[in-house]
Amino acid sequence: MTPAEPLTDAELGAALREHAYLEGDFVLRSGRRSRHYLDKYRFETRPDLLGPVGERIARAVAEHEPEAVRLAGPELGAVPLAAAASLASGLPFLIVRKEAKEYGTGNRLEGVFEEGECVCLVEDVVTSGGAAAAAIEALREAGLTCRTAVCVVDREEGGVDALARVAVRLRPLFRASELVGLAKPQH
Repeated sequence: MTPAEPLTDAELGAALREHAYLEGDFVLRSGRRSRHYLDKYRFETRPDLLGPVGERIARAVAEHEPEAVRLAGPELGAVPLAAAASLASGLPFLIVRKEAKEYGTGNRLEGVFEEGECVCLVEDVVTSGGAAAAAIEALREAGLTCRTAVCVVDREEGGVDALARVAVRLRPLFRASELVGLAKPQH
């Protein structure tokens, strides 16, 4: 088996749209309704897409948050992305639980870290930014610095502004309008 040629950004965007973009009536995490939905699990569970996405995230972290010594991925959807970006970058990663578990160590953050470290948040799809802001709060409560979040898709529904209010820059690999613009022509 020979390795495939690396995907260009345009090819990766087209592949995400082809494999993960759905149209219908969807309720988003924010509670809003939408006619379009990017099902992250449809690309996160495919090695042919997860690998290139992880490489893009690693490059974005190196470009936009070069001081980061660690990545952080909120459970569940961002964990495979943080793992893929960790493999591509060599940076270790943390898993941010929605809440501290009530058994075992009782940790909200899983993984090893030292107070004061600079961490870059990795997200899948950002809509309102609420889930990302909650993860950032957990990182900061643990004594970590987080100034940048990299996401695969920004739905362009307020996430950039919400994160700016908590002093975090959102760096999307793609915007929803770009992926929707990759729509197949209707005949």
